[in-house]
Amino acid sequence: MVAPNGQEGNPGTLNQPTTLTSAITRIQPGRTIYMRGGTYAFSETVLIERGNNGLEGARKRIVGYNGEKPVLDFSAQAFDPMNRGLQINGHYWHVQGIEVKEAGDNGIFIGGNYNRIENVETHHNKDTGLQISRYSSSATRDEWPSYNEIINVYSHNNYDPDDGEDADGFAAKLTSGPGNVFDGCIAAYNVDDGWDLYTKSDTGAIYPVIIRNSIAYNNGSTEGGHSTSNSDGNGFKLGGSNIPVNHIVENNMAFGNKKHGFTYNSNPGSITMTNNTSWNNGTRSGSNFAFDRGTHLFANNLSFEASSSDKYATSTDIDGSNLWWHNTKGSQNAKNLKVTASDFISLIPTVSRDANGAPVIGGFLQLTGSSSLKGAGTPAGTDIGARFPR
Repeated sequence: MVAPNGQEGNPGTLNQPTTLTSAITRIQPGRTIYMRGGTYAFSETVLIERGNNGLEGARKRIVGYNGEKPVLDFSAQAFDPMNRGLQINGHYWHVQGIEVKEAGDNGIFIGGNYNRIENVETHHNKDTGLQISRYSSSATRDEWPSYNEIINVYSHNNYDPDDGEDADGFAAKLTSGPGNVFDGCIAAYNVDDGWDLYTKSDTGAIYPVIIRNSIAYNNGSTEGGHSTSNSDGNGFKLGGSNIPVNHIVENNMAFGNKKHGFTYNSNPGSITMTNNTSWNNGTRSGSNFAFDRGTHLFANNLSFEASSSDKYATSTDIDGSNLWWHNTKGSQNAKNLKVTASDFISLIPTVSRDANGAPVIGGFLQLTGSSSLKGAGTPAGTDIGARFPR
């Protein structure tokens, strides 16, 4: 047990709690560090060292105690790339039910393998809220972080004060390994992008990432109005440096982002895009879907109302199942299906989270029972667009 008033030498019981940094060095595989609610003030990174590992089937866990909310506050840190908040270089950790804010760089940084971050909130950090990249510049390609699960995490209002070009909601970029998954996450009001899967020529292609059941909205500016000319403002940015990586992007939603809802960002590979909905993106120029090159595999995607027409000419429209936005023709597909505002239960954004951190949207951007898009996708009987529990 740890608490904001815990003492390093304490045994870590309910009546004699210890500190988080002390508990991290003592915890054994299969055991749990329970955190009492309240604010934990840190001026240095909370580091889980390389080699401090759980085991398959016996993770080391950091969990909010009995539904209480522990808040890791790094506001004492200066803006500096070394000043991350929680950095996990070890393997087989499970972090659940905490909040991380105001780090001098990334809020949460994952350099290890087989970690699970669940029902966590990270915000107002000075770089990306949660990033997956190698733990050290000396790490070889086979040491890149792999098989991490980011589940029901909310990352918002992250802002880098130098140029506003780096702080995304989520990133698996530059040096991320195989098997990384984002599921049920929300990225909102980040100064740069909601998701960034950037590949750089210096380090070579990252491995494919899976993003599903997630939402990116109003990225490109914080809620307080902080933005710069360098802020990209994409919802889902899926590449870089003209290097092909075949990501999988399924059942996601993007709306109100400054630039594109979903963009290949010069990734000329075969990104699989299935049942994604994109609405009202390009508030400062952009489109719902921007895929200029590549042989991307599109099925059952729904685009409606954007500042610019979608770009998809070089992509594969499987069974003519996608609804694309054309400025002069509205939203239609190869089978002459069209969509209007009346096809949606609601066009009023209502994004929240349930007790487990999963997105809740009510009827927002969900099809009515009478919509012609119900069951019109592929395979036959599949709806077009993203579906979320209501």
